Amino acid sequence: MKVAFKMKLKPGMKDEYQRRHAEIWPELVELLKKSGIFDYTIFLDEETGVLFAVQQLSGNSSQELGNEEVVQRWWKYMADIMETNADFSPTSSALIPMFHLD
Repeated sequence: MKVAFKMKLKPGMKDEYQRRHAEIWPELVELLKKSGIFDYTIFLDEETGVLFAVQQLSGNSSQELGNEEVVQRWWKYMADIMETNADFSPTSSALIPMFHLD
């Protein structure tokens, strides 16, 4: 299954977002893979600051891992550069598939 969602980056934070993801914590990568996420890509619309994420899944989406301690730490780590909810989770909304071509 494939899911997509969008999040919002704060202005001027593109380089910092890329830097932090280039150094993503190994324990977070392990959790994502263990949860069945085997392909995860995030794109940025520089004009709007909208991040567009796509995940291939055989299990849970990362959006369902909010109770995990490492995910909560990552949210707090990223909260200064992204729009977040009160619990530090990124504000996000699911996107509806409209077209697919194999």
